[in-house]
Amino acid sequence: MDRQDDLNADGPPEPEFHAGVAGRLPRKRVSGGALIRDRDGRILFIEPSYKPMLDIPGGIAEADESPYDACRREVLEEVGLELAIGPMLVADWDPARGVWHDALAFVFDGGVLRGDEELVLQAGEVRTAVFLTLDEARPQLKPSMYRRLGLALQALETGVPQYSDFGRPRP
Repeated sequence: MDRQDDLNADGPPEPEFHAGVAGRLPRKRVSGGALIRDRDGRILFIEPSYKPMLDIPGGIAEADESPYDACRREVLEEVGLELAIGPMLVADWDPARGVWHDALAFVFDGGVLRGDEELVLQAGEVRTAVFLTLDEARPQLKPSMYRRLGLALQALETGVPQYSDFGRPRP
């Protein structure tokens, strides 16, 4: 089944009990990123042109796009890899800061590269890409991202997906 079949099976959307309530509900940003590793277990990091810190391939979901689909699309756009993205490793709530609303950041298993893949960096958006251990990357990561990726590595080891608030595990 595809998404449209699922929507049809669920039937028409429920009507608003109070007119206009749906438009007044809060909205969150949602993103999907891939934890892609090399054979030595190092993580693929990118240096985006629009921020000073390292990040993993991935990005913000577009309207009516799932975090998983956003991850696949952004990995292809940013580094030119069409990967079979694996299961979710971490769902992390990111609080509002400055002009940015709060968000949910999903990290998916991007798998281990064979070593013969060619990275094609998205011109104008990705400056460089490098494989580093999490500790090697730490000085160039926000503390919350360091914590989030540490949880993702833990989920890979244990097989148990993690939920966190700002990179801090929650039960």
